Amino acid sequence: MPLDPNANVIPLDAQTTAGTEKSDEENAPKAKSVGDVYGLSRWASGLVKVMDNGNIGLIHPTEPEAQPTDLMAILENLTQRGITAPVLLRVADFLDYRISQINDCFRSAIQDAEYKGRYQGVFPIKVNQQAQVIDRIVDFGRRYDFGLEVGSKAELLIALSHELTADAAIICNGVKDVEFIQLALMSQQLGFNTYLVLESPRELELVLRVAEDLGVRPQLGVRIKLTNQVSGNWAASSGDRSTFGMTIAQVMDVIENLRSRNYLDCLTLQHSHLGSQVPNIIEIRMAAQEACRFFIEIRNEGAPLEILDLGGGLGIDYTGEHTATENSTNYSLQEYCTNIVETVKYEMDEANLDHPLIITESGRACVAQSSLLIFNVLEATHFDSDVRVEAEEGDHHLIESMLGIPEYLDEKRVQECWNDLVYYRNEVRALFRRGQISLRETAKAERIYLYVMKMIKAVVMSDDLLNDEWREALDQVADIYHCNFSLFQSLPDVWAINQLHPISPIHRLNEVPTRRAILSDITCDSDGKIDRFVVDSGGVSGTLPVHELKDGEDYYLGVFFVGAYQETLGDLHNLFGDTHVATIELRHDGGFELKHEQEGDTLSEVLSYVEYDPKSMLNNFKVIVERAASQGRINPTDRRDIIAAFKDSINGYTYFEH
Repeated sequence: MPLDPNANVIPLDAQTTAGTEKSDEENAPKAKSVGDVYGLSRWASGLVKVMDNGNIGLIHPTEPEAQPTDLMAILENLTQRGITAPVLLRVADFLDYRISQINDCFRSAIQDAEYKGRYQGVFPIKVNQQAQVIDRIVDFGRRYDFGLEVGSKAELLIALSHELTADAAIICNGVKDVEFIQLALMSQQLGFNTYLVLESPRELELVLRVAEDLGVRPQLGVRIKLTNQVSGNWAASSGDRSTFGMTIAQVMDVIENLRSRNYLDCLTLQHSHLGSQVPNIIEIRMAAQEACRFFIEIRNEGAPLEILDLGGGLGIDYTGEHTATENSTNYSLQEYCTNIVETVKYEMDEANLDHPLIITESGRACVAQSSLLIFNVLEATHFDSDVRVEAEEGDHHLIESMLGIPEYLDEKRVQECWNDLVYYRNEVRALFRRGQISLRETAKAERIYLYVMKMIKAVVMSDDLLNDEWREALDQVADIYHCNFSLFQSLPDVWAINQLHPISPIHRLNEVPTRRAILSDITCDSDGKIDRFVVDSGGVSGTLPVHELKDGEDYYLGVFFVGAYQETLGDLHNLFGDTHVATIELRHDGGFELKHEQEGDTLSEVLSYVEYDPKSMLNNFKVIVERAASQGRINPTDRRDIIAAFKDSINGYTYFEH
């Protein structure tokens, strides 16, 4: 049943006032543009902005001057519906716009270069396999004959369950068995424009055997390992040591085999994977040029190649630095498209060949910007304190020395004070470990350390003193903000490959952030933290500027550009499951419509994933509870409440609930 459109709309008065209630701190410091602290003006790509009320607003990409949609208003509306943080928010408009951008930029490049061929994109399903994402990609891409790339039987089934246009390509990559090949060839009989890309000479034998059994002339491609190796996190996916594809010698063997068996006319596509998240446009151009050389030579061998599939590579500028670094790119989308088209045109013209159909498999570039993760901060661990500690008669001399540091604290001696404070604190700890000082005295020393460190920080953070060396030192005593999410489930690339995602509070951006912190998740794992952030300086910081937490108020952070791979790669560390998911469409008046919601995993569901039977667990627990009741350890009311608590937990959200 379709959703009631009236139920999905935030009234304008609600969206414009959400999150604007005045706090008790009427005189809190205000920032001229706090969003700049988080580098928002660089990485936002015109999709998000800071609103006058200090909340982040989502901008309709086709109407940049329209009223932004208040992200806090969205969250509050979702919360009222029972969709609480942590929540993954998908913005359908961002996805639609990105697909249009890629196709329009290629169209512009083709027109400007007077290229005689066409461009078609395909989306690699492995980048985001979620049904709501794939459904929308197919829908939004229909006007461009946008297709799908598959690398497994499951992904092929997904592709074949969608009504693609007649010209939209299904590119079958990866290792294939007989069942995979059979299904792909049968899809040709149904009218799908399916290409089997050969990964090895052995695979060719399987394909031809199945094709002959079915009586189908296969649409074949060949994947070639380029010798050019690109830079970045995924450099190993390029070059002649890459896992997939064939060497030059293997390609020649395949061509001769096809020729001898009268199947050479079936070889119409060449696939060469340029890389993933390639940061440098020069490397893209060089790889495209080499791919063209293979294309030309294979054409000269008699294969009627018509399609040049250049794979992935188009990167996302996560940091907004516009540099050839792992988390950035030194080129725009238009520059990428222009370089591809001009390179292919030049090489084909030099060889007097017709311009081929260009295909790219841009996954990250399509979906990364369309999703963001929102979570709340549960509590904070501070490594400084405003609580003054008074001297007492009988204090240990080390404690007296620590209390004396503020007397000589100034800009000239701040390093000395820092050194003394750390030394005295460590000496007290050593005495405690040897049993020479009491727990009470040690606790007092720790409180003094926190209080004096607060004073030292205030001196160091003055404009005249703060430099890179001091910033690094302050990172060592930064706060830890404990947040309601699982890094391993929702942001696995942050842990695995140090992927940077822009992170910012989604409200209070009309207040200057007065603290710095690293972010810790709620898994019981020391690796479950984020300690690299995009900041205003254009680089990477070990800490995130944050606001002081307020009693009784939630503090929300947003992690942006998480639409690529993060949902697909997540795991069940500590059995934290998928978060709630909401898909929205933005309205031009600043409202939004909820198009789809998916409740996050319950404890019962994640337990079943790891082979537990929740019903059996409940029955076993009831036996234990009943035994306690029969032994008189609990009364019947206790028995009822304990069993009810177990049931509520096993059916509840895996994350902290409000």
